[in-house]
Amino acid sequence: MTHRLLTASTSTIAAGMLAMVSLVAGLSAAEAQNAAPDNQAPQAAPTEWFKVCSTQGENEICNTQYTLFADTRQLITAVNLISVKGKVNQKVIQAVVPSGRVIPAGVQIKIDNGQPVTLNYSVCFPNRCIAEAELSDTLVSSMKKGSQMVVTSINFQRQANPIPVTLSGFTDAYDGPPKAQPELAQRQKELNEALKKQAEERRKKFEDAQNAAKQSAGDTKAQ
Repeated sequence: MTHRLLTASTSTIAAGMLAMVSLVAGLSAAEAQNAAPDNQAPQAAPTEWFKVCSTQGENEICNTQYTLFADTRQLITAVNLISVKGKVNQKVIQAVVPSGRVIPAGVQIKIDNGQPVTLNYSVCFPNRCIAEAELSDTLVSSMKKGSQMVVTSINFQRQANPIPVTLSGFTDAYDGPPKAQPELAQRQKELNEALKKQAEERRKKFEDAQNAAKQSAGDTKAQ
């Protein structure tokens, strides 16, 4: 039997898969609250498309994903193409966005100049919301041929928040072998180092700006 969206049991499997493979380990609600708002275009950490697979019970679950973080460790957006094979057979595309979204609007994904596809929200957590839809072969084909996907959600100020996601490397990740655990560990290490470096650079710029302001104020008083 084919379902349009993940069934409750499959959602549980997919949620466990996302917890294992998404590089969201260091993300907390507090960090998300301290992150830059939508209209400040937070600087993104380097990332790429990759696939991981896991066997859970009688099902093999593979997730081809792209996760974009700000240097504050805020989740900017993530795209997951989840394929479940075995006792349950299903393909789903998910878009993960920060919380504080307008729920009825859903999330739209648009590939290059193609028609947008709407993903309806399925669940929201304190620090993120997940929207999903059935993954069609047509959409996969468009992603393989395309150069960019734009993921658009509506924030609590009712403003569109479009996030560009490159499709470079998608085909190799989707059709190729999954990443091994050592490769995932290395990716996590590289991500943490990049986020730490960007946060340090941001802190230094802030301190330099403060020092320059103090110096300027001192010069004005001396005149």
